[in-house]
Amino acid sequence: MVVPRRLKPGALSADKEFGSYMPTSVSPFGSKVWELPPLILYPFNEHLPPASLLESSKAALMLSGLIPSDGTEREVLERRLLAGRYAEIRMLFFLGKDVLRWIEQCQEFVERTPELQGAEVRDQSFATLLTASPPPAVLTKLVAWGVADYASLFSRGIGLKSAFTVPPPLDSLTPEFVIGYHRYADGLFRCYMESHPHRTIDNRNFRFDLYASAEYTRMLETEWEEPTQGLDNA
Repeated sequence: MVVPRRLKPGALSADKEFGSYMPTSVSPFGSKVWELPPLILYPFNEHLPPASLLESSKAALMLSGLIPSDGTEREVLERRLLAGRYAEIRMLFFLGKDVLRWIEQCQEFVERTPELQGAEVRDQSFATLLTASPPPAVLTKLVAWGVADYASLFSRGIGLKSAFTVPPPLDSLTPEFVIGYHRYADGLFRCYMESHPHRTIDNRNFRFDLYASAEYTRMLETEWEEPTQGLDNA
C-alpha cells in the first residue's frame, strides 16, 4: 500500500502546540451505530525531494543552536527553513481539503438521517470524532502508516483549509507566519471548533473507514469485477 505522502512520519517538523476547544456536553445515542462515508486521502505530489524537508529540519536545529553549524551562511539556512515549512503548510492544506470534503459528506449523511436531525451534530462534531476518537480500525491503520501525531496533523489541516481557499503563495506570507505556522494553524482550528455550538460524538456511535485513494480505487474495482465474473460463469 502506498501511504499518502502528506501523512508519512517525520514530514512535519514544527513544534506541537495543540489547543483545547469547548464543544457542548455529550448526549448518549444509546447503542445505535451509524456508518459514515469513508475518509479518502489523495496523494500529494509537489515534486519536492524528501531531502528538502530534512534540510529544513537541519537548518532549524542549526539556527536554534541545538546542533553545531556546518559553516552554511545564516541567510541560506533561513531560506531552507522557510522552504521546508512552506512545503509543510501546503501538505497540511491539501490534507485539510480532503478532511473538510469528508466532513461535508458526513453532514449530508446527518441531513438524510431523521434520528440525527436536530441533535446538533455539526461539522465540528466530525472534526472531534476524527481528531479525538477515531474508530479502532482507523487508528490501527494510522499506526501502521507510522502516523503517531494524527490529531495535530488533521487539526492543523482543518485549521489552514478553513482560512484559505487555495494555498497562499510564499511571498504573501510573513516569515514569522511560515516559521511558526503550527501555532497559527492550531489557533485557526480552535476558532473553527468554537464557531458553532455542536455535540461531541465518538466512535461508540459513529464509524468510518480510512483509505488512501489508490487503495480505495482498487477496492471498488474488485467489487465491480466480482458481479461481472459471476455473470460470465452463469
